[in-house]
Amino acid sequence: MTATLLKEASPPPATLADRRRRARRRGRIVALAFVLPALLLLGALVVYPVLFSVGRSFFDASGTRFVGGDNYTEMFRDPATIKAVRNTAIWVVVAPTLLTGLGLVLAVLVEKVRWATAFKLLLFMPMAVSFLAAGIIFRLAYDEDPDKGVLNAAVVSVHDAFTGTSTYPTARARDGQGLTEGADGSYGTTAPTTPGHTVGLGLVGVLPEDLPQGARPAYAAARRTAASDELRGVVYLDFTRGGGGEQGRTDRNESGLPEMTVEALRDGHTVASATTAADGSFRFQDLGPGSYTVRLPASNFAPPYEGVSWLGPALVTPAVIGAYLWIWTGFAMVLIGAGLAALPRDALEAARMDGANEWQIFRRITVPLLAPVLTVVFVTLVINVMKVFDLVYIIAPGPVQEDATVLATQMWLVSFGGGNNQGLGSALGVLLLLLVIPAMVFNVRRFRGSQR
Repeated sequence: MTATLLKEASPPPATLADRRRRARRRGRIVALAFVLPALLLLGALVVYPVLFSVGRSFFDASGTRFVGGDNYTEMFRDPATIKAVRNTAIWVVVAPTLLTGLGLVLAVLVEKVRWATAFKLLLFMPMAVSFLAAGIIFRLAYDEDPDKGVLNAAVVSVHDAFTGTSTYPTARARDGQGLTEGADGSYGTTAPTTPGHTVGLGLVGVLPEDLPQGARPAYAAARRTAASDELRGVVYLDFTRGGGGEQGRTDRNESGLPEMTVEALRDGHTVASATTAADGSFRFQDLGPGSYTVRLPASNFAPPYEGVSWLGPALVTPAVIGAYLWIWTGFAMVLIGAGLAALPRDALEAARMDGANEWQIFRRITVPLLAPVLTVVFVTLVINVMKVFDLVYIIAPGPVQEDATVLATQMWLVSFGGGNNQGLGSALGVLLLLLVIPAMVFNVRRFRGSQR
């Protein structure tokens, strides 16, 4: 009797299906235990900020009054925001396109380089530099002062090699000493002169230590006698070191100004031109009788070429994009190079056997086969450039910050950089999120498709 009751009370033996269900349940619990910390971090660092920003975008600057969609309306009425959207569009179109093209070209060329690994390492090294450090580097490189900015130093060197530069940009004439300044910055004699005379053209504003090497005293040249058909003169520094001397007269210790262009004008037209010698002397020969004006053209006093204003309103966005290209070209090259290494070599060899040249192989075989990789690289870079902040904020100077601003920097400036309107800043953050999501979804689908 007791045995019968015990037999009836014992549970039925577990079937195979029950054991499988229990194993799956235990697996889910273990997986949840491992994933839970990551989910908590994801919720705290991503989901909560996103939801909070969406909610905050419907309130005013103080966060106390509900304003509905006013922030989104104001966002598209603000000229600074419109400019940020325009600059972001430029970034999205230009930077990923250039990077993908450069990465493709470099990946193909590196395969033909003997030291391919070292070359890849050099191109990839900027990825190890933080955006903050890269921004400081390029802020210095773009400096307008040729003595500081390496780019302008190179531009000025090339310009001066072909065009030359003025030797006396600070020189000027004394008032009431026989020279009159023209509207274009030139200097001409106040009173006309005739052949057979010697003219003294005294200038100031040039430091003695800034005189060209080889400059000689002008005293002897100022006392030479001119022939009847020639006009002589001397251009000199009307300044005596240590004081003394007489203004408007060539003293014994006053230096001539060499390599200066001098013109003789008659009836407003240039009839002769000369360049001063080491002692500042010049002469015009075979002049006809009549009155002449001696002029020092404005080119003698032109300020030195200062190079390109890389960080001016017109070029600041391309300049920042150039810094971005320097950092990310290695990334694009390595990813595309990995896809290139996985291409079927038999297709390339078959094309060569059929007589195709390297350009035809590249255009009709390599690029189509690399299309999935190129698309992934392009979309990844699109997502990245939409969030660019560090380079724009560091490289662009304060006066042109608004000309270079993108959505990420505009969001920060509106929220924390002086605007203190976190309602509008949150609306900008939501706009940026909405722009990034389609690219992220496209990229995830691409990855899933490549895995399948």
